[in-house]
Amino acid sequence: QVRLVESGGGLVQAGGSLRLSCAASRTMGTMGWYRQAPGKEREFVATVTSIGRTNYADSVRARFTISRDNAKNTMYLQMNDLKPEDTAVYYCKAWWLIDYWGQGTQITVSS
Repeated sequence: QVRLVESGGGLVQAGGSLRLSCAASRTMGTMGWYRQAPGKEREFVATVTSIGRTNYADSVRARFTISRDNAKNTMYLQMNDLKPEDTAVYYCKAWWLIDYWGQGTQITVSS
């Protein structure tokens, strides 16, 4: 059974920064971040492949950076210039034969 543990969420003012981490219990393939705001569907934020290729949603491309440390089985999301519309629960997803999801971590951006 694969476990994904997210950390780094919290409350931040608009324009601030946060860094999320997602630690996996084993080596994973493509990993990514998704988010779900209240009353909205879960949406794609960014992904990173096992060899470091990245993809971003247009809404975060210029502000967020996804990365991973394969030696630590950990993925990161550096979020800069946060906006109130970034407020959501952020979920880590990782693939190894099937998709696995983390428990989610709350990000709240105050205006």
